[in-house]
Amino acid sequence: MHHDPHPTDVGIGLGSHDLSVATCTAALYHRGMFPRIVFTGANAPTTIATFPRGEAVHYREHALTLDVPDAAILVEPTARNTGENITRTREFLTAHGLTPRSVTLISRPYQQRRAYATCRKRWPDVDVMCASQPISLDDYVASIGDADRVVSMLVGDTQRIWLYAERGYAIPQPVPDHVRAAYDDLVAAGYTSRLIT
Repeated sequence: MHHDPHPTDVGIGLGSHDLSVATCTAALYHRGMFPRIVFTGANAPTTIATFPRGEAVHYREHALTLDVPDAAILVEPTARNTGENITRTREFLTAHGLTPRSVTLISRPYQQRRAYATCRKRWPDVDVMCASQPISLDDYVASIGDADRVVSMLVGDTQRIWLYAERGYAIPQPVPDHVRAAYDDLVAAGYTSRLIT
């Protein structure tokens, strides 16, 4: 999304298989970008082995090792997808007497646009900014250690940008012709394991 980080009321670390989301959240916290963090996420088939106690719980534990104070962290441990990450975090904050006017969504680099579109649909009255670990694609693939998995996740996330808008889960986003062409080429090459049929 190329958003320039600026202070918001809360940072929301979206659960996934990627622990760098928690690393990025902690770094932004230490830069004074938000005073409170919510880590949100239960488990998915892609995370149960790595994060057996749940994505949000493991993210919190990692942030604590990075000197984020426990008092600054809230854990929403039930969300199973990005829509639930947004909706349940909003409900969770309300239950804690918090009504943020602005949030920073921290996600995997390729998830930013979908997270943004989902938040605009499900939480339209909040100002939303997106962030992720600043990393090149090559370095990201190396950090995950499985190029086929990363490409499959990229293809699936790209499909969700327009498919979720069509289904009313997110606001529409522009998809340039070269992005659609790259998506079609990768699907034709067999990177289909994360597609929704």
